[in-house]
Amino acid sequence: MYLSELWKLYEVDKRIQGFSPYTLKAYSLQLIMLFGDFVILRLRKSTLLELKEYLAKQSGRLKPSIIGDRIRFVRSLFRFAYEEGYNKKNPFLNLREPEMNNHISKFLIEEDVIHLKISCLSHRERALLEFLYSSGCHVGEVQKINIEDLNWENCSAIVNGKGSKQREVYFTTECKVWLKKYLKSREDSCKALFVTETNPTRRMSIPTIRWALKRLANWGEIEANVYPHRFRHTYACQLLDNGAPLEFIQGMLGHEKASTTQIYAQLRGERKRELYRRFF
Repeated sequence: MYLSELWKLYEVDKRIQGFSPYTLKAYSLQLIMLFGDFVILRLRKSTLLELKEYLAKQSGRLKPSIIGDRIRFVRSLFRFAYEEGYNKKNPFLNLREPEMNNHISKFLIEEDVIHLKISCLSHRERALLEFLYSSGCHVGEVQKINIEDLNWENCSAIVNGKGSKQREVYFTTECKVWLKKYLKSREDSCKALFVTETNPTRRMSIPTIRWALKRLANWGEIEANVYPHRFRHTYACQLLDNGAPLEFIQGMLGHEKASTTQIYAQLRGERKRELYRRFF
């Protein structure tokens, strides 16, 4: 069996498990990379040494994080082949990812957030900005959310995360005010919370959300690189600075592992100094 045949079976299995189209697209790109550079990879003839030699050649031009993504995909693919009986053994079971230094996640300072708010020219821009800033959601979660998912009384929303996992997130009263202003200004019947401003009206795409934030950053003359995930980092840092325990932040971000939360939201210098003076 060739990888192309195995991929079709693997993709169907992951779709049944609820993997998002974006995740499967990323996996397919990994497969293309392997086909393009590592054409000798075949299901029954693959060896650990061959793959290590291939990855060693790529390490000089690819970041450790990209190499890690490729290794995780190969492990997942061949684990599936072994568990489903398409291969008698899994040669990549013990293939390890490269070590990566945990970096402090980039966040937006309060001044940048204020400039972004001032730069908003429409109710949609302000509502989108407030929701990203106060909910800590992935951009994919924001893109999929519907009006009916909102609970106005609790200032909360049900979002669908990776693997179709649902969780409840919260937003501020200020966000609630701008969401209601935005929805009142709309004249369409689309169920999506955030929609396009062109006809026909439809759900905003992820690239459109990113573009809207870039435009606000340009209008506000903000030097920092503004993108949706940066609001998630900012959200986590705000909670940490305000004294929220890591377990609470982990739940709010929807992380399964505490280690992921630590990478997303490192303590800022002023918070570290405060804790040092309190406990030493």
